[in-house]
Amino acid sequence: MQEHGLKISELVTLFGLEVLNKGADYDTALLTITDVNRPGLQFHSFYDYFDPRRLQVLGKAEITYLKGLTPEQRRKCFDDLFLYDIPALVISRGLDCFPECLESAQVHERTLLRTEETTVDFTSHTIEYLNRVLAPCVTRHGVLLDISGEGVMITGDSGIGKSESAIELIMRGHRLVADDAVELRRISNQLIGSAPEVIRHYIELRGIGVIDVRQLFGMRAIMEECQLDLVVQFEQWDETKFYDRLGIEDHHIEIMGVEIPCVTIPVRPGRNLASIVEVAAMNNRHRRYGFNAAQELAQRVDLRADLGSRKSK
Repeated sequence: MQEHGLKISELVTLFGLEVLNKGADYDTALLTITDVNRPGLQFHSFYDYFDPRRLQVLGKAEITYLKGLTPEQRRKCFDDLFLYDIPALVISRGLDCFPECLESAQVHERTLLRTEETTVDFTSHTIEYLNRVLAPCVTRHGVLLDISGEGVMITGDSGIGKSESAIELIMRGHRLVADDAVELRRISNQLIGSAPEVIRHYIELRGIGVIDVRQLFGMRAIMEECQLDLVVQFEQWDETKFYDRLGIEDHHIEIMGVEIPCVTIPVRPGRNLASIVEVAAMNNRHRRYGFNAAQELAQRVDLRADLGSRKSK
């Protein structure tokens, strides 16, 4: 993956595409948008709403239509298409390439590829992959773990105990996704977190140093990526600050336009932070499924108060 897109040469490797002709920009051309285009309308000379940045895909329908044209007409169709600075043209289903297509690609120095996949499979796989690779991305300081299926990101000041809590959670059977730097990508209306490749699987513990979680605890202790479901903020205990003891109100933090549930955990000696984070993750899952212990308790108290007032009358 590049900073602003995916190289065509990398797409070829990832999807096992056959290279029929390397364009002049084969090693530099980037896919910068997530959609693809089937140039059926363009073969009818309709280019009013044509976006040349899209990957172009020829399927059985387009090939069947082109077979009904004369060689001269086919050559004009491809010449008109290759006049635009398209990243590449892909022929699906392993279909034969028209000589006019190959000749035009060579003249205009455009990249021509072929895949054995059906048009639907190739386009859907490509769009799905591009949606992930080209998704908006931000980096947050924290530790991301998968705790019983909940993606939990622990944030807080440096040295407050995030990594130490993460190690204890890993020893309890939960999995590390990222330590120190968490890359968050927005895909649809979800945030998917992962670690930068250079620090993936590593975690820093003050007094010990950097350890490789995968080597030390095994594959069961790591996870490549996970959805972000909860943000847990560690902060130093402040005697003057009021902390929510019931948890009736829901708190959220916005990241790239997505609202994520958030809880604040005050830190002071004697608190088992790993256990608290573990319970927070399970409680967040219960709330998502419609069960809120704080609201249930409040309703029971209100009901008891109503019954008491009735008896007094």
